[in-house]
Amino acid sequence: MPLISVKGSDLYNKYQKDTENRFKPKFSGKPDPNRFNRDDIYEVLPMLSAVMSELGRDDQRTLHLMEELMIRDMPAFISSREEVFDFLVSCMKEILAG
Repeated sequence: MPLISVKGSDLYNKYQKDTENRFKPKFSGKPDPNRFNRDDIYEVLPMLSAVMSELGRDDQRTLHLMEELMIRDMPAFISSREEVFDFLVSCMKEILAG
């Protein structure tokens, strides 16, 4: 499945822009043990795009549910990009299954 592109205007919440790290490599798939910055738009966009693609979804409802899950419910000890990806995919599959 092709990568679904998520833009900043698609998101419900506003995020900071870590301009110093803007051009450093971002999440592009597993494995990726690098730390995930859940407050940086440049980290959030590729992560949410990858999860939406993995789920095969392109609807705004799913995107906003996942965004809220990441912000409000994701434990702080989940810190690497691959852990974040696995958490979001797993939880969203449960939520979408109803």
